Amino acid sequence: MPEAVFKHIVRIAGTDIDGNLTLVYGLSKIKGVGYQLAAAISRVLNLDRDLRIGYLSESDVRNIENVLSNPLSYGIPSWLLNRRRDYSDGRDKHLIGSDLIYVVREDIEREKRIKSWRGIRHALGLKVRGQRTHTTGRLGPTVGVTKRAPQQG
Repeated sequence: MPEAVFKHIVRIAGTDIDGNLTLVYGLSKIKGVGYQLAAAISRVLNLDRDLRIGYLSESDVRNIENVLSNPLSYGIPSWLLNRRRDYSDGRDKHLIGSDLIYVVREDIEREKRIKSWRGIRHALGLKVRGQRTHTTGRLGPTVGVTKRAPQQG
């Protein structure tokens, strides 16, 4: 049996991942994949969670990409997905990478277009999730505060 070759950078689902990271932490570097989903993928594929990403074989990388493209068919529960009951078609999906970025941007644009409260807050550049704004989230230079000259003793 040939010894496994270590790769310093592994490309999985369009993301370059450092080969020194363990499997779960390496997979969580992919946008849209968190620690829990990465752990579930390693469990489904019977891969060691402490294995370094650099020691994955090409077939392992292909299997990981297949699970990421359709996690429900591999027995991963729907509550681990990041797009449940999608607005456009009502199905449970899991989006990663640039697809996720595109869909989130479209959601924000839809909120703005229908002039919902969240859309208005997005359009004005204000906090959206109920945070206080009296003292935080300010933009621009500091106003109303003057620096005193040092006192001569």
